Amino acid sequence: MIQRIQSIYFLLAGLAIFALFLFPLAHNVYINGIASTVSVTGVSQDNGDQQAQVQSFTALIAGTAIAGILPLALIFLYKNRKQQIAFGYSYIFVVIAYTYWQVQTVKSVVDINTFKTSNFGIGVLLSSISIVLTLLAVKAIQRDEKLIKSADRLR
Repeated sequence: MIQRIQSIYFLLAGLAIFALFLFPLAHNVYINGIASTVSVTGVSQDNGDQQAQVQSFTALIAGTAIAGILPLALIFLYKNRKQQIAFGYSYIFVVIAYTYWQVQTVKSVVDINTFKTSNFGIGVLLSSISIVLTLLAVKAIQRDEKLIKSADRLR
């Protein structure tokens, strides 16, 4: 059913991915001697007191939107729990591949020798949070499946 806890987990997993539009992947990194911020939308550089977008990541934007919509679509597969479990695990692999794509995009823009852990933004953690929430949702679906099977045995 839609009001189950796994629906909340899937919703939060989707929101975590959509939050990548708000939070940077890397900040205060220097590209050509100019302080820049890298997010899923592109590279923004500081021009005095404002940020100007220098480079756009169109494919990464589309990938983020798709990765954010997928767990929301999984909510509506509640009638077929086995399929929901399978797609939940598949979604975890999608997020891992998406995270790898993010890292490669950041590495292509930023000189990796000057990149430090202090430059990481909150966006780096959001994919991991989405994976954990998806795992929690799958475990809740498995508990429901086990409960239904035990109830069927009693009939």
